[in-house]
Amino acid sequence: MARSKKHVEIYTDGACSGNPGLGGWAAVLLYGAHRKEISGAEADTTNNRMELTAIIEGLRQLKEPCKVTLYSDSAYSVDPFLKNWIAGWIMRGWRTAAKDDVKNVDLWQQLIDLTHVHEVTFVKVKGHADNELNNRCDLLARTAIKELQKTFPKEKGTLKPITEIPDDI
Repeated sequence: MARSKKHVEIYTDGACSGNPGLGGWAAVLLYGAHRKEISGAEADTTNNRMELTAIIEGLRQLKEPCKVTLYSDSAYSVDPFLKNWIAGWIMRGWRTAAKDDVKNVDLWQQLIDLTHVHEVTFVKVKGHADNELNNRCDLLARTAIKELQKTFPKEKGTLKPITEIPDDI
């Protein structure tokens, strides 16, 4: 008899300071009484990339195939699954119905691969509203951006990444 898959809930969010600019992502995973929070940031990215990254990194935390309910406030990330756009994109060689290139194909491909491992149900939630865990993800993503900002020297009012470590340090 096949063992039923564990049911995990994942809440995700991405954020960007400038678009493109510094970006952060976060996920909160729930399984029974267990809770795990993860987050990260990138220096030169977009909000949409961070939304997708949050979902990907949340799903990557799972150590075995699971049944997942994934909550996101990102229509960009959720609608392609809820409205079955992805099959059309692939059939058209990663082009939209309007014949534009699909952006962030690298991330979409990773996410699709993960949906072949896990049974994922996508749920769109209202952002910046009364969903406690979506708000928690937003806070974690923005905190990740702030932590990344601390690694950048201020130069003439703009943030620039540290590309070389000076010899006098």
